[in-house]
Amino acid sequence: MGQSFKDLLVWQRAIELTTETYKLTAAFPKEERFGLTNQMRRAAVSIASNIAEGFGRATRGEYIQFLGHARGSCSELETQLVIAGNLRFGSSPNLETSEALRHNVSRLLSGLMKSLRTKQPAK
Repeated sequence: MGQSFKDLLVWQRAIELTTETYKLTAAFPKEERFGLTNQMRRAAVSIASNIAEGFGRATRGEYIQFLGHARGSCSELETQLVIAGNLRFGSSPNLETSEALRHNVSRLLSGLMKSLRTKQPAK
């Protein structure tokens, strides 16, 4: 494992996802500022934040727990992207880019969690 959560590919992709989510929601109707826009941004920020917080925890179990929170936020964002698409908020290319990044982050999170669960305890 690297020296910092910033070395993790999953955290780097989660930051990209957050950036894309902010770009996407910038084009949403102004009346959604405290609705879907806010919820999507918070969910995206939560993914990277939980990866970082889990990395800094004392035990592997706590780390996995926070990765689980990140994965939950990723699923939350998936639902919100579907809603945004159904409401025709944002452009199709931006929605597609966000969904592709979200899917990639979800896969990376699952892989990291599986890897941590199968590692032998430190001696």
